[in-house]
Amino acid sequence: MVTEEQNDNPQVEDTKPVKKPDPLKPFTLEILKIIKNAQQQHGLRHGDYQRYRGYCSRRIRRLRKVLKLPQGDRRHFKKREVTDTHINDKKSDERYLEIPLMLSERCWAYAMQLRQESNTEPRKKFHLIQKLRKACVYALQLEELCQQERCDARTKLESQAYVAWIQGNLQFELQIWMKATENLKKAQMIYEKLASALPDNDQLPYKQRVVEITPSLRYCAYNIGDDKAVDLLELRSQGILENFDALVSQSKQQTEAVLHEVQWFGIKISVRIERVRLFLLSIEGLDDSLFHAENNQAKIKILENLFIDLRDIISVARDVVRTEKQDQLLLSYLLSIRVERTSQRHLLLMQQTRKPQDWVRLLDIIIQQTGELSQNESIKDVKLAQDYYDQQLQAYKALRVYYLAKTQGAQKRWKEAAVLFDSASKALGKIPQKSKFIKELEDLLKSVKETVDTDKINAQANCVLDKQEDHSLAVPQKVYKSKKPLIDRLDEFREEPQLLSKNPNIVTLPPAMEPIPAKPLFYDLALNFVEFPDLTEKLEGGQPKQKGAGISGFVKGLWGWGKK
Repeated sequence: MVTEEQNDNPQVEDTKPVKKPDPLKPFTLEILKIIKNAQQQHGLRHGDYQRYRGYCSRRIRRLRKVLKLPQGDRRHFKKREVTDTHINDKKSDERYLEIPLMLSERCWAYAMQLRQESNTEPRKKFHLIQKLRKACVYALQLEELCQQERCDARTKLESQAYVAWIQGNLQFELQIWMKATENLKKAQMIYEKLASALPDNDQLPYKQRVVEITPSLRYCAYNIGDDKAVDLLELRSQGILENFDALVSQSKQQTEAVLHEVQWFGIKISVRIERVRLFLLSIEGLDDSLFHAENNQAKIKILENLFIDLRDIISVARDVVRTEKQDQLLLSYLLSIRVERTSQRHLLLMQQTRKPQDWVRLLDIIIQQTGELSQNESIKDVKLAQDYYDQQLQAYKALRVYYLAKTQGAQKRWKEAAVLFDSASKALGKIPQKSKFIKELEDLLKSVKETVDTDKINAQANCVLDKQEDHSLAVPQKVYKSKKPLIDRLDEFREEPQLLSKNPNIVTLPPAMEPIPAKPLFYDLALNFVEFPDLTEKLEGGQPKQKGAGISGFVKGLWGWGKK
């Protein structure tokens, strides 16, 4: 009988080593970089949202086919979403996360397309909001998947920022300003932190997104009531405000102090036209708007939008002046605003070009417009206005002389350039130090004053160097002066300065007369009948020739008769 042996030592066990599961490969999904690259390559560089939406659909189809995640077959549809199981699978990769991302982007692109079309079809506004809601649903799915342990910290942060940005856009359209501000600020903060933590090569898209969010935040702050954080003119230039007049009217109603009159060089001008009053109210913070603008191009955009409104306002004022002469002073004030802001725009354009001749052309326009404004009948006798515009003209003319000198220097005319630089230096010195100019003109005058003396010295030095080079290159040569024209001595080489003068001796005009044989008009037949005299006897040893006989002698000689 066989008995089983019991193990008396329970501590000794036959245990096999348990294999630890291999760690899962972490997922890194650069969400903002992926969508920015896709948008730039598929339509959004030109604002074509329909093309980008089509790309998102094709991308989703390709991802489902490659990842073997189809939604049914050709006949039947069965919805299949990306779940935690797909993410935690050993064989899966981060492309599973791109499916909800592309679904959200497709809905967002459709919403932006509907926003463009809603300008003419207001009913599409409801469809736009539905698409943004759907985009938020897919964005939340993406965030839930990215919260898995397999995703790294960057992916989690990017998903949170993307969800906050999408939700902020939806609440912005629904005019839920407080929640929109919270979400947009959250997205902006995350993108700023990501930009600071990443290397310099990867920071650009995050900084661009921070800049894109800023105008929306400022508009939300305006609607909430934070007037310090809002700039209507800049928001309008960036395309956020669609109905600017209605917004200005709304801000007017919220403002207690309503503009009734303005002062222009000590002259009080009553504003009785409602549209003009609203316009003047809207441009009160224009200088602050220009100061906070990002670059010169943004400043020019703000001024161009101002000119569009100003053109209509001046037209309205002119129509009123035709019937009521008392508003003539108000029209002159509006014209002065246009001239001064046009000069400011020209100064900004001058900073974007490097050709001195373009600067001279723009300064000519400014001088002409400012001179015409100073001769306006409304302020022609006002000393304060005349002093102000005289200082403006003095500054612009000094700048014009300086850039004329720059133009001459670019053409290597150093003598003329030195004289003009000296004139510009004297003109700049005559400008009163207490003169008040706009910021652009003041900065330009300051930079020119710092460089005009240096430019003058350089022009003088180049002028001296050119003279020395001319003397060194000039080789003494023998001067030939000949009365013989060049056409008669083409076989001789001579360097004659006379040939380069105004009266070169090349050919004799009119040419000298030469004898030529005359062409006979008739044949000379008379010579055959001329008898020349016999000159034989005048020759040495010669005998006179006998006279020939007549007809009888001819007969004798013929027949042999008469021979001696």
